[in-house]
Amino acid sequence: MTIWTKTALITGFALLQGTTAMAGCGLTEGRVSIVGNEFPAIQTVAAGAAACAGDGVEVKSNLTADHQKINLAGMTGNPAEYTSAIIANSSIVALMNEDVIRPLDDLIAEHGADIPTKQLITIDGKVMAVAFMANAQHLVYRKDILAEIGVEPPKTYEEMLAAAQMIRDKGIMPNPVGGAFAAGWNLAEEFVNMYIGTGGEFFKPGTAEVAINNEAGVKALTVMKSLTEYMNPDFLTHDSNATSAEWEAGNVALMNMWGSRTGVLMDTEGSAEVVYSNTTVGGPMTVGGGTTPASTLWWDGWTVAKNISDADAKATFVALKNGISPSILNDETMGQAVWMIDGYQPAPVNDGVFAAIAAGTKPYPMLPYMGLLHTALGDNLAEFLQGKESAEQALADAEAAYTAAAREKGFLK
Repeated sequence: MTIWTKTALITGFALLQGTTAMAGCGLTEGRVSIVGNEFPAIQTVAAGAAACAGDGVEVKSNLTADHQKINLAGMTGNPAEYTSAIIANSSIVALMNEDVIRPLDDLIAEHGADIPTKQLITIDGKVMAVAFMANAQHLVYRKDILAEIGVEPPKTYEEMLAAAQMIRDKGIMPNPVGGAFAAGWNLAEEFVNMYIGTGGEFFKPGTAEVAINNEAGVKALTVMKSLTEYMNPDFLTHDSNATSAEWEAGNVALMNMWGSRTGVLMDTEGSAEVVYSNTTVGGPMTVGGGTTPASTLWWDGWTVAKNISDADAKATFVALKNGISPSILNDETMGQAVWMIDGYQPAPVNDGVFAAIAAGTKPYPMLPYMGLLHTALGDNLAEFLQGKESAEQALADAEAAYTAAAREKGFLK
């Protein structure tokens, strides 16, 4: 697989000039049905695609936090329910493993020759997705609260824990730490971040054999459990949406959050002035004395389903190309993401993602079997955080679940 290097990512984020927005979609037939996450940047892309509706073309979208639970099933039928899934580093692998998305080379040759090369995600020599934004998790903090306790923004998780204790001791907030620790995908992602920060390797070199039940794995889980002691007691139900709601309610002062979510936290809607005006972003944190950020670098992009007609594939490609054209960028949308679109001008709200790039944050592992491990982690770590079993047992359970799934898929004998 070809995955982006740090240099390629930084190059991809450079401000480019001179590209003209596509004038009209030129479609007369076809069905476009998009499934994806629901944060503002993706809503903007879907709205841009919807501008191609009419003249015999139907465009609809289902943007939901449950997109990863329904996209594969929705693309497996013939014809597929969804003609496109908006995906990221990890979620494209599951769709490729099940052969439900098509290479885009022919559509690019006919309708997308002007798409910048930096946006084309090439895997095994074929373009399988078109990326439109970069993302990473990084520090978000209340500058007024940190000023009140007299500390600088934390650069390590240890510093975050110390600040959280001070905030609690001063009676400012009982549970000052937020995090998307919802059991399942979100919890697994937090472990992936922390495990990378400890210097751990997920698999034995050159194999699909898992290797997380080790000192690095225990260390990662131990830090995660320490964080949960400063979180809302219902942390295992808090995905990015619920965590953002906690922030806007003024209940949280420190958290590790997606760059794509920070625009909502820093705008004037949904929270009191004291909250949004003091919401500030920082870079990703390290852990345990390490120098590798405990985070992962991501791209988001769109695909085209395999089990659809050529007319639907063309309509989907052209509509989504319109959805990521420079014309979608304006004062309102510019800060929604680190756009990989010509004409993007970096906004202060996105400084955290750029800090993640500059710090050498590792891309999420785009391996064909990583999704199986992610699922196994999400299904087996909650009991440790609830105090029901040891870190070693939770990791052993995750390894066993992964190994069974990897054997079933043929990655292990």
